[in-house]
Amino acid sequence: MKCRAGCFTDYFPIFDQMYKALRHLHRIYFMFIILVFSMLFYPLYYFASRNPKRYGMLNKLRVLHSRICSFMAGIRFRYHYETTIDTNQHYIFCANHTSNLDIMILCILAHGKFHFMGKEELINNPVLRLFFNTIDVPVNRTSKISAFRAFKKVGENLEKGMSLLIFPEGGIHNDHYPPKLMEFKNGPFRLAIEKKVPIMPISIINAWDLIWDDGSKYGSRPGVCDIYVHKPIFTDNLELKADEALKAQVFDQIQSKLLS
Repeated sequence: MKCRAGCFTDYFPIFDQMYKALRHLHRIYFMFIILVFSMLFYPLYYFASRNPKRYGMLNKLRVLHSRICSFMAGIRFRYHYETTIDTNQHYIFCANHTSNLDIMILCILAHGKFHFMGKEELINNPVLRLFFNTIDVPVNRTSKISAFRAFKKVGENLEKGMSLLIFPEGGIHNDHYPPKLMEFKNGPFRLAIEKKVPIMPISIINAWDLIWDDGSKYGSRPGVCDIYVHKPIFTDNLELKADEALKAQVFDQIQSKLLS
């Protein structure tokens, strides 16, 4: 891996090796911070997750946890809003996904009651298991039955006024570096139309440059991550057959800021 074009490490290989080593050291430090604070927060997470009435508290803890860990790692999130978010409205937040930072980014962005939909494998993580057994919804995308049950549960949560945080690409794809925006799944867009919930497209512009995926390949580094929050797309007057057009619209909006 090389840093940005014109960097002196391109011309002096020893500095390139040092840069790579520093990135991996930073990742170890970042993972240590996350581990320590996960242990400190766990009793509070456990208490808040035992009762759905305390899910608001659970989400506030997630936001605080995200802010502390990113701050201590020297990572700052800079949000650019196309319009003011109505905090009294619940949304389906749709973002591109290239980094573990994306979860922190959406936690901080969302307000009040929210939950994630994520791949079933995340249940293997002892901390994330607590969330996916309570507030969040796991899905096995290879199983139609699992997907049906997951979207049914998410639909019920939306009806209760909970926002949904989702990555419509279905995960982080390792085929391209720098990453490319991959084809979206249909589920979130059909759900948005069925439940008449507006979609909020989110372009996470350079999280991958700070830490790609979990950082195991290229490490991580401090820096500023820019996030562009688009205007919400309201679905009140859309029919189910418009789901493909809605998906394409959200894809194009997210892509527009990634390309610029």
